[in-house]
Amino acid sequence: MPLSPNLRGALFMVVAMVGFTLNDAITKFSSESMNMAQVMLVRGAFASLFVGLLAWRRGALANPAAMLQPMVATRVAGEAGATVSFLIALAHLPIANVSAVLQALPLAVTMGAALFFGEGVGWRRWLAIAVGFAGVMIIVRPGFEGFSVYSLLALASVACCAVRDLATKRIPEAIPTMLVSTATALAMTVLGALLLSPMGGWTPMSGRATTLLALAAVLVLIGYQFIIMAMRSGDISFIAPFRYTALLWSILLGLVIFGDVPDLPMIVGAAIIIGSGLYALYRERIVGRQQPAAESAGPDMAPDGI
Repeated sequence: MPLSPNLRGALFMVVAMVGFTLNDAITKFSSESMNMAQVMLVRGAFASLFVGLLAWRRGALANPAAMLQPMVATRVAGEAGATVSFLIALAHLPIANVSAVLQALPLAVTMGAALFFGEGVGWRRWLAIAVGFAGVMIIVRPGFEGFSVYSLLALASVACCAVRDLATKRIPEAIPTMLVSTATALAMTVLGALLLSPMGGWTPMSGRATTLLALAAVLVLIGYQFIIMAMRSGDISFIAPFRYTALLWSILLGLVIFGDVPDLPMIVGAAIIIGSGLYALYRERIVGRQQPAAESAGPDMAPDGI
């Protein structure tokens, strides 16, 4: 039997998280020898080349003016803010801590979908959202020993990512996914070039460092493609919680590559966030079974999107 739109979107989300997490590990490793603007510039140049060639071969660049479509531009702006804040946080915090804060993103997207798209969210899921963000505060621990201002940048990245994903949902179907990816890659390259001087300038690169960033670019493209396909496949309040798989990879890579052992507040906060998100997912499935598809889908989706 073919997968439903929601299950297909969930599978796409899991693949996207594998790509993004491996890229994060390479990016953090690269930050030890160069500033993050240079990482953005080099990785973005490779990504622009790779995705541009793919988009050209598939005929996705036939209407480049579509890059200026408001929702495409909004998505790119959200991605830019998310990338800058995330990379700076990643360079100064354990990868598992940054990933744990980002686990609040499904809750933020669910909240945004309710506020802006009219997707039904009952009081139980609103409570789950509130509890989840309390878990974020445990990880960030403002005002306590161990607090880092870079944790706030990780939280800012969550807000920017929510804007990105909500805008993706509103991009017209006629605009090819490859064109959206091309616009994103080009924007990240330009942004890296603009920030290069303020962040310390260019550092000579070895062949190994260049190869790693080329690999990171491939992984980012995999993530971009699959997350766009995921957010277009079904109900984002169902699909978004599958981002949690990224935390498992982040903890494992942090231990193996960087020797980072998660501390108790991170574990407790992440458990609260994930528990809240899973409960929100459970409530979404309950509501989906109890209501007709036309009522539970929301006005932005066809009824068979459930």
